[in-house]
Order: sequence, then structure tokens, then C-alpha cells
Amino acid sequence: MRTMNPLTKELTVLDLDTFLTTLYVIVNDFCKANLPAEVRPGPDASLSRSEVVTLAVFGQWARVASERDFWRFAQARLQGAFPRLPARSQFNRLMRIHHDAIVAFDLSFARSAADYEALDTLPVTVRQYKRRGRGWLAGQADIGFSKRIASWFCGFRVLSAVSPKGLVTGFAFGPASAKDQRLTDTLLALRETPDLRLPSLGATRAGGCYVADKGFEGGNWRQHWCSD
Repeated sequence: MRTMNPLTKELTVLDLDTFLTTLYVIVNDFCKANLPAEVRPGPDASLSRSEVVTLAVFGQWARVASERDFWRFAQARLQGAFPRLPARSQFNRLMRIHHDAIVAFDLSFARSAADYEALDTLPVTVRQYKRRGRGWLAGQADIGFSKRIASWFCGFRVLSAVSPKGLVTGFAFGPASAKDQRLTDTLLALRETPDLRLPSLGATRAGGCYVADKGFEGGNWRQHWCSD
């Protein structure tokens, strides 16, 4: 009999206070058990690491339209739970400071809820591809074609592994010209032999499998991934 994750269970009850409390307890327990103690010089930050991770995760779960939309909601509805809620710019700095903690919690929670993972890529445009000049991400972003938007674009191609419930279990990105198979080959190789500099890739699940569309076929890729 499969047990339900306590956070997933709370999502079935539309009670904001209960959901936030449950989420904070899970985040705080995870940080204490898996991350080094929080030590920062200078005055105390307006929000603790656990509070920052809680708000960052809640902002994604609430399915708001944008960061600005989430912050308006937070100021209107979450002041009681987070009385020291800072300005939006300061909160963004806190999220950058605790980026690794946010990624570690997200991936840990996502892995606990995944029976299999779906692989897919999406384009991220950083500038109009017909513009002249090198651009501010020269050497990183380039031009590629995306069937999703049926057009050429200038930017990056993001590869994500997602659980059946829509939780991202790992992600990586490369230049727009990168092929799906090459990105997947790198993700699988680094999941097999992890690199501490790339925590966002996630981890290989024992006995798990991947589901992908025809864009990931070609040559001997499937045999290579199964054997190597």
C-alpha cells in the first residue's frame, strides 16, 4: 500500500495556514538533517534559510502568473506567517544566497514521489535571433530550431526530467543548437557519476525508467544509454 507524502496530502485541503505550516516543518526538518548549520556574518537576515526555501517552494506550487504576482499575494496574505517579510529585491537576494538549499530540497522531495521520469526540452529565448551583434551571452547562447515553437530562436535549450505529478526531478541547459540526445547523454552520465558543481541534475533512481518522445531517438542512443 502506497503512503501519501504529508505535503501532497495537505494539497487536497484548501487551507493556506495548514499547508504553509506543513511545508515549513518539512523544509526545516530537511535542512537540519541534510544541510550544514546556517552561519552568516553580520546582523540576522529578515528570513531564515528554512523560511526562504518555504516561500520559494510555495511560490512555485501556488501556480501564480509571475514573480510579481506571487509577491503581491505574499504581501497581502502571508504577512501573518512571515511578519519579517522583506522587500521583493531583498527576498530575491536571499533566494540567490540559499539557491543550493532550494535545489537540494526540491530534488529530494521530487525523488520521493516519482515512479518514472519524463524527459523533454524547451526553448528559452534571450534575444531576437535575427538581431546583429554578439549579444550579452555570447559564447553561451546561440541559435537553434525548436519544434515546440516551430521557429528558430536565440538562447538556450533546457532539458528537464519530470515526475508523473509534474515535479521537476532534475534539469540542465545548453545552447539552443544542442540536440536533445546530447543533452540527455550528459544528464544521464552526470547522474551516474555526480558532480557537486551541478546539483540541479538530480540523481539516478534505482529501478526507475525514462519516458521520452521521438526527438530523443536516433542511431544507437538507446543501446548506449542502457549499457553505459
